[in-house]
Amino acid sequence: MEYNTQRTHLHMPEYGRIIQQLVERCKELPTKEERNELATAIVDFMGQRNPQLRDEENYKHKLWGHLYILADYDLDVDSPYPFPTREETQAKPKRMEYPVLQGEFKFYGKSILQLIEKAIELEPGEEKDALIQVIANNMKKSYNVYNKEHVQDEVIFRHLKDLSEDRLDLTGIDSLDKSKIYYASNRSNKNQKGSQNNQNRRRNYHNNKNRK
Repeated sequence: MEYNTQRTHLHMPEYGRIIQQLVERCKELPTKEERNELATAIVDFMGQRNPQLRDEENYKHKLWGHLYILADYDLDVDSPYPFPTREETQAKPKRMEYPVLQGEFKFYGKSILQLIEKAIELEPGEEKDALIQVIANNMKKSYNVYNKEHVQDEVIFRHLKDLSEDRLDLTGIDSLDKSKIYYASNRSNKNQKGSQNNQNRRRNYHNNKNRK
C-alpha cells in the first residue's frame, strides 16, 4: 500500500493527485514533441476540472503557469506564454499604504482627503467655494455620526484647516457664505425627522382606531 507520505508533494493540492501524476509523467517523456503534446492535453484537462477559471481574464495563461508550478518549475516544453519563476510566485505582496488619519480625524475617511486635495488644486472662484461647502458639509455629517453629538462650526473650520495643512482656511475666504454650508444637512435632518413624525402619527392613529 502506498501512503501519502511516500508520494510526491502536491504543489497545488486543488488540482489533485491525478493531474500531479500526469505532470510528472510529462517530465519523464524522452522527446520534446511528446512532452509538448502531453502538456497541451494536461492544460486542457486542468481547464475541464476547473471550469470557473474560464471566467477569468487570460485563463489559458494562468493554466500554463499552474502547469509549470506543478512541475516544480522544471519542465522542458514549448509554452505559448512565459513561465513564472519561483521568485515571482513566492514573493510576498507589497504592504498596502493607508491614508494617514490619526487621532481626532480618523472618522472623516479617505474621501474627505481626496476632496480637500481637489479643492486645493482649483483656482479661486465659485467652483472652489462650492466644493469647500460640500467638504465642510460632509465633515460635519461624519463628525456627528461618529461622535453622536452636535459639533460647532468652528470645530469643522479648524479641522478643515488642519487636514489641508493650512491650505484651505474658511475664515480667509470672503466670498464664501458660511451660513449656507450646513443648510443642506440641517434641511435633510429636518426632513428625516418630519417623515419619522408623520409615520409615528399614522401609526398612533391606526392603533387608536383598532382599539375602538
